[in-house]
Parts: sequence; structure tokens; C-alpha cells
Amino acid sequence: MNFEKIERAYELMLENTQTLQNDLQTHFYDALIEQNAYYLSGQVANELVAKNNRQLSQLALSKEEWRRAFQFLFIKANQTETLQINHQFTPDSIGFILLFILESLSTKAELSILEIGSGTGNLAQTLLNNSSKQLDYMGVEVDDLLIDLSASIADVMGAELSFVQEDAVRPQLIKASDVIVSDLPVGYYPNDEIAQRYQVAAKDEHTYAHHLLMEQSLKYLTSDGLAIFLAPVNLLTSPQSDLLKSWLKNEASVLAVVTLPEQIFGHPSNAKSIFVLQKQVDRPQETFVYPLTDLQNRQVLEHFMESFKNWALKSAI
Repeated sequence: MNFEKIERAYELMLENTQTLQNDLQTHFYDALIEQNAYYLSGQVANELVAKNNRQLSQLALSKEEWRRAFQFLFIKANQTETLQINHQFTPDSIGFILLFILESLSTKAELSILEIGSGTGNLAQTLLNNSSKQLDYMGVEVDDLLIDLSASIADVMGAELSFVQEDAVRPQLIKASDVIVSDLPVGYYPNDEIAQRYQVAAKDEHTYAHHLLMEQSLKYLTSDGLAIFLAPVNLLTSPQSDLLKSWLKNEASVLAVVTLPEQIFGHPSNAKSIFVLQKQVDRPQETFVYPLTDLQNRQVLEHFMESFKNWALKSAI
């Protein structure tokens, strides 16, 4: 990976996006979608944008170099046009841990993956670009801006994946997948009529959307598949947790819970942990519980990875 090329690509795309933002009198993210379209078509009236796109093409970026350049763009944009917390991309440090868990627990050479709430597509590209397996990926996202962003970025990168714009809480005609992954959006689901179809539904208030999405996700999971969620650290102790735990008892096994450092989420109230689930199995399963205290310390990460692999081997996952 060439970091000089990544930096140059970032500079070119940033200048083009800001130029288009001014020309079109729109916000940064719509301008980025336009920049991606102009890059692919090679046709744009603004000569500066055209010249920069020619230079951008000459860099011949790899898919991972493209992903890093786009990631820097999102970090820059977030300084002035902040996306809501549920729309921000999953940090690389977490994305690679999710990939490690996926590859450690999956023996198949080819896997179908469904991501619930695919957002900007950064987690999808992290998995696709770095997995040793052949991944057949589909992302489900309700927000039209995020769908347009992720699809346009995938087109620029030449990535083989698909996105569907749908409310994932509502029933969908989606084939079962080997792996469900989601950085779960947190909050209340507004449609009580839809929520009441679920076992985790609250009776006297709106139901947590992340609870509904967990229940829904397992419906799209193969019998031997894995569901890997980033969910609130207090998932099993928060209000409505009794409803979730009742559903878990009957429908799912919690294979692993990995807590993450609070500081990477900006504020303790936004902190999340990794929860790994599978459909309920008859044999008892020891849950792997691990407090991952530092995502930058190599020794800490190596100890976690060794402990996880030993647990998986002993548990015959």
C-alpha cells in the first residue's frame, strides 16, 4: 500500500468535491457523489475537476488505497458537516477485529455476508479488501444519501458487491447468509405496529431498533451461520434488556462478548461491544468474554487473538 498515493488521491478528491460543492451549492456528501460520477464518466465542464480526475486515474489506486483515501475524505467532511452517530463509519481498528473473528470462526472458503445498516460502505470494503475468503456481500441501508454514497464509491473502486435500500426491520425477501454483520444503529424504532410483530417488542413504549434488528437478522442466517454485532456495551443490562434476554434464551446462543475501549467512541454513552451470536444449538456453549483494553497496543491485540483462537479450538466452533 502506497501512502503517498493515498494522500495525493485524497487531496485531488477533496479539491474536486469542494469545487463541486461551491459550483452546485450543495453539501459535501452530495458533491462527493457528483465527483464520483464525473470520475467514472470522464465528462465534466469544470476544467479543474477534469484535470484532477485525470491525475487521479493515473495513480492507479488499489481497492484498499481507494478505501483509505475515501476514509480520509469522510474524516475531513465530519469536521464541518457531521453525520449523526448512527451514520458514521466503523473505525478500521474495529473493522479488522470483526474480520479476524469472522475468519477465525468460519471454515468455508466462500461466504455470503449480509450487512444490516451498511452506511457509507467502509466496513464492507474493509472486509472485502482484506479477507482471505471469497465474500459474496450484500448491504441493506434505509438512508438514501448513504446508499448513493456507498454505491458510488463501490463503482469507483470496481468493487463487486450489492446494496439494497430498505428498512431492515420490515420483512424482506432476502436469502439466508452465512454471516450477518452490523454496526447496529442505536435508538428507538418509531413504528410500533411493525415492532409488535417481534418477540423483543416493548409493550408501553417504542422498542429499541437495535433489539429489533438483532431478532430480524437471525431470520436471515443459515442454520450454522454467525451473527457479529457491534451493539451498546450495556446491551444486556439496559431498559428492555429482559425482553432481549428472553428472546436470546429461546432463539440464539451468545458465543462471544468482546468489550472495546470507551475512548474510541468519543463518549462513554456511545461505547459498544462486539457480540457474536449463532442460532440456538442443543449443546451447551462456553461464552468467550474478553475486555479488549487497547486497540493500538500490539501485545494486547496478540493476547486477545491468541485467547480467542484457543477458545474457538477448545469449543470446536
